Amino acid sequence: MAIDFPEIDPVAFSLGPVEIRWYALAYLAGFLLGWKYCLYLSKKYFGQGRPNRTDFDDFLSWAVLGVILGGRFGYVLFYQFEYYSMHPLEAFKIWNGGMSFHGGMLGVIVSMILYARLQKIPLLRLSDLVAMATPIGLFFGRIANFINGELFGRVTTDDLPWGIRFPMAPTFPRHPSQIYEAILEGLVLFLVLFFLYRREFIRKHGGFVTGV
Repeated sequence: MAIDFPEIDPVAFSLGPVEIRWYALAYLAGFLLGWKYCLYLSKKYFGQGRPNRTDFDDFLSWAVLGVILGGRFGYVLFYQFEYYSMHPLEAFKIWNGGMSFHGGMLGVIVSMILYARLQKIPLLRLSDLVAMATPIGLFFGRIANFINGELFGRVTTDDLPWGIRFPMAPTFPRHPSQIYEAILEGLVLFLVLFFLYRREFIRKHGGFVTGV
C-alpha cells in the first residue's frame, strides 16, 4: 500500500556554481508574503495607526535576522550540540542545512521586543499581526521539508494508502507528517487567525491572537 517518495530535486535551479534550493525559496516566500500580509492587515484595521507600513518595512530585516540566527542557534543548541561543540566553525555554515522552529520563534520574539521598544510601538499589536502572518511561512517551510524528505512521521499501519517510503527511511512506509503540518499549521491556522481577527473584540485585546 506504500507510495514511493517522488523524485524531487531539492535544488530548484542553478545560477552557475550557485544552487538555489527549494528550502531557500520557501523562506523567501514566507518572508515576502508575510510582510505583504502584515501591510494589508495594518492598513485595513489601523489606518495610519501603528504599526504602519514604514514600521513593517523596517521590521522585515529584523524578522529575517531573528528567524535565521535564532533558528540556527536553536538547531545547534537543541539538536546537534555535541557535534558543533567539537566543530564550532561548522555552526556558521547555514547553507548546509539545520534550522530549528523553536529557535526561530525565540529569535523573532526577541526581535519584536527590541524593535517595539526602540520604535515605541505597542508590542502586543505588533506580535498579533506577525502571528497572523506566521502560518504562511510554516506552510512553505513544511512543503520544503517534504521536498527534502526530512521530518517524516511514524511508521504507518499496513492499510494506510498514503504511507510513503522516504529515502532516509526506506524500509517501512511513514506518515507524511510534513504535509499534515503544512495543512494544519499553515492553511487551517491561517484561517482560524484570520476569522478571529475580524472581530473587533479580539483586536482590542492585544496578545489574544499571539496566544492562539
